[in-house]
Amino acid sequence: MARRPSTQLLLVAAGFAAVAIAMRLLNAFTYPPDWGFDSSFNLRYILRMSEDWALPSPEVGWSTSDPPLYFTFIAAIWALFGRSLIIIPLVNTAFGLGCVALAAAAVHRLDPERPERALLAAGLLLFLPANIYMSVMVNEEILVSLLASTTLFWLAFPKTDRPFLNASRVGLAAGLATLTKLPGVLVAATAAASYALSGLRERAYPRASRQIVIALLVAGLVGGWFFARNRLVYGYFQPAKLPIHESMFEMPPGERSIRDYFYVPLATWTDPVLTNADLLRSVWGSTFATAWFDGHRFLLPRNNRAVSSLGTATLLLALLPTTAFAIGLLRGSRRLLRDKSGPDAPLLIYTALTLIGYAYFTWVNPYFAVVKGTSLLSLSLPFAVYASETLASWMRHSRGAAASIAIALAALATCVVLGSTFNLAFDKTEVSGLPWTAVENP
Repeated sequence: MARRPSTQLLLVAAGFAAVAIAMRLLNAFTYPPDWGFDSSFNLRYILRMSEDWALPSPEVGWSTSDPPLYFTFIAAIWALFGRSLIIIPLVNTAFGLGCVALAAAAVHRLDPERPERALLAAGLLLFLPANIYMSVMVNEEILVSLLASTTLFWLAFPKTDRPFLNASRVGLAAGLATLTKLPGVLVAATAAASYALSGLRERAYPRASRQIVIALLVAGLVGGWFFARNRLVYGYFQPAKLPIHESMFEMPPGERSIRDYFYVPLATWTDPVLTNADLLRSVWGSTFATAWFDGHRFLLPRNNRAVSSLGTATLLLALLPTTAFAIGLLRGSRRLLRDKSGPDAPLLIYTALTLIGYAYFTWVNPYFAVVKGTSLLSLSLPFAVYASETLASWMRHSRGAAASIAIALAALATCVVLGSTFNLAFDKTEVSGLPWTAVENP
């Protein structure tokens, strides 16, 4: 039976939520709209789309090879509200808060007797820098995160009395995710694998087969047409190494080795900037430094000792929820081995596929600019579910443990506020991003 949280806990949670939302609104009204990951190119795509609503060639712009859902939707909203640029980060903020709401709802369903865990899950995403950055930047990552989270939520908590309707809406959400960004196809694969596992466990092979066919058919019709069109018109499903992107091909390090995926240097914490010679080749070190801090310096100034110190503090504190997430994944894996159905199946399958896909992408694109924690933002739901599970279990051990973890998480939230709110603690005077032409490969 669901239990209500105490009034005191609700007041504390409301205070943190107010701060998190205020951060996003302040960023929306102050952060330059053409800064951020590919933002200037994405704005051009949106402007072009709003002029004639025709899909451009993948080769005429930096972003025009990307699926069109985000750009078309934003162009329509932008035109509807008088072409005011402020509407874009506000819409993105709504997408990001949608991810938070889904995480809280998922954890509440999993653990209704402990409402504090749902609040904890929401807080982890509210103060996740990757969510904050993508809420202000003109980028489709926040929308694909919402759509992936929606798909996983419906997979994890299906309407058991209407399996084929549920498969249809799962396919719809997965198709929309694919039409937003190519990695969205992984959530469709997750649906097929989850239905297959459930069918094996329950020996319900015909039902599982129909669910797989329905989900993949709907996803293909909704999201696959764009790639089929590319194949018919341009001769490829997804372009690679386009001439329009050739400036990126000179970025360091320019090549990858297996060591890059097993090497996490001390510079991840001591000097979290991606052009640091020790950090440049570390895929997971750079990913961690950009999921929890501005390792690309899109919001924070470069060459600032105080910024580096804040990064050190933030990333040391971020080890707590990150470690909790890893332990939660192990716990979920043990449950999945015992029971091939249930909410763990889609969450774990999608996490594994996303991490593998991300590793492959960074291998074939060996440039520091593509290594960023925001590319893993679609793991928001698994992260919130599993990190909150572990943290809540630790906090139940004793009052001392609960107080220590609460203090550490509050300190992390404070660091995130200082490091992820544009021009709050630090003035950003130079352009966003990192200069890389003078960087030497280690």
